Amino acid sequence: PFRAIRAGKQLSDSKGASAAISTEAAVLSMRRAMNGFVGPKDIFRNPEAIFRFFEPTTGVDSKNSKNNIDITLGNKARWGPGKSPFDLVLTHSGKDFAVCGMHFKIGLYEHQSAGALEGLVNLLTKEPAIAKGGADGIQSMKIVAYEPAYGIIGDPAKKDPKTRQSADHSMAFIVSRMLQKAIKMGGVPASNQEAWKALMLAPQDYGKEALFDPATRALMQKIDFAHGGPDFDAKYPDGIPTSIEITLKGGKTYSSGLVMYPPGHARNTSADLKDLLLTKNKMLGNIVFTEPASLEKFLKPLNAIKSLKPEEMQNIYSFDWDKKRYNPCIDGERPKGSAKL
Repeated sequence: PFRAIRAGKQLSDSKGASAAISTEAAVLSMRRAMNGFVGPKDIFRNPEAIFRFFEPTTGVDSKNSKNNIDITLGNKARWGPGKSPFDLVLTHSGKDFAVCGMHFKIGLYEHQSAGALEGLVNLLTKEPAIAKGGADGIQSMKIVAYEPAYGIIGDPAKKDPKTRQSADHSMAFIVSRMLQKAIKMGGVPASNQEAWKALMLAPQDYGKEALFDPATRALMQKIDFAHGGPDFDAKYPDGIPTSIEITLKGGKTYSSGLVMYPPGHARNTSADLKDLLLTKNKMLGNIVFTEPASLEKFLKPLNAIKSLKPEEMQNIYSFDWDKKRYNPCIDGERPKGSAKL
């Protein structure tokens, strides 16, 4: 509950697999329930539920006192019957499903860095001098964002990530890595769409070689990350308000302006999302498949998932494991004696 797995510079595999672990637990719980296994009832009003522990609804005199109340076991009034700290609204019909408001990542990065990446891509397409001048031509960079982005991926410890899980939760690393790719290319395509496809961050961009790449690390040290204050905070979660400024040696400063809905955001209307996701799928698929035809065959039902029949969904992720492409571990050589997965 305190974002413990997101803090510091040594995030672990448990962070990288947090969504998968939660889904695994949810599916297991569902199967148990379907077979008659009974869990606790009324988990939202239960006096020992985490929801009431952090948002007490008893033993509180006023809304203002919630900020000062002792929420430890000393608040014995919390143990009694009480209301849920929020309303739970259930539905069974309609079109406004939460999944329709979900966001996509155009490559691999922490979602809240997407605004800075979009600002960077815009600057690189409009100002070719940034990439052509190389890292030595950049004096400084300033990124301004909202909470919780500032508190999570702006953590000072993230300026020196030690693991790939920490790197993909480091605004400084993510932006620097994409910028370094543009510098190495000598520039980017003129359109925003094609630039995103060319600079898309892959798993290898968080591997050991990339993590300790001197050029990327040098760019990271030029970044100042600031909180935008109440004005920025008020615009979230409608958007992810972010801006980035790049100052070149000589004093010329280029600003992205405020970015609210970058490509992949549910409210973005400018990007060709299907084209970007197809590029991402092929990028990731090429890590696994040895033959282009096999990859295309695998992607076809995924791209048509909306019209698939239930029986077709049963095998949507099936493929010939014997034909999987071998890739060396991006984290470097495994310690001696470790099991081979």
